[in-house]
Amino acid sequence: MSVPQGDFFEKVYQVVKRIPEGRVSTYGVIARLLGSPQSARVVGWALNASHKFSGIPAHRVVNRNGLLTGKHHFKDFDEMRRLLNNEGIQVIDDQIVDFENLLWDPFKESNEY
Repeated sequence: MSVPQGDFFEKVYQVVKRIPEGRVSTYGVIARLLGSPQSARVVGWALNASHKFSGIPAHRVVNRNGLLTGKHHFKDFDEMRRLLNNEGIQVIDDQIVDFENLLWDPFKESNEY
């Protein structure tokens, strides 16, 4: 899949929409997929702004250690965990359980990107 032309935030949203249900990715993986590996923080800013749009599963993006660092940008601190739990992802103390097996990284999984 090639990333569509347009502003960086829109490119982030297009990648995040590809994260399969029941999987998570990281800010860094998304930045790398967009060809800008030093832009993980900007990916976070894009996801913080994404809550005004529907259909962007921002809850599936965590930090490089599998921590729910973006949870304070949801309606309440527990919403991100609830959304992940609803997809079968277990979270304990804001940490994704079995993070390495749930990590969606197309660079490691296939030649999708």
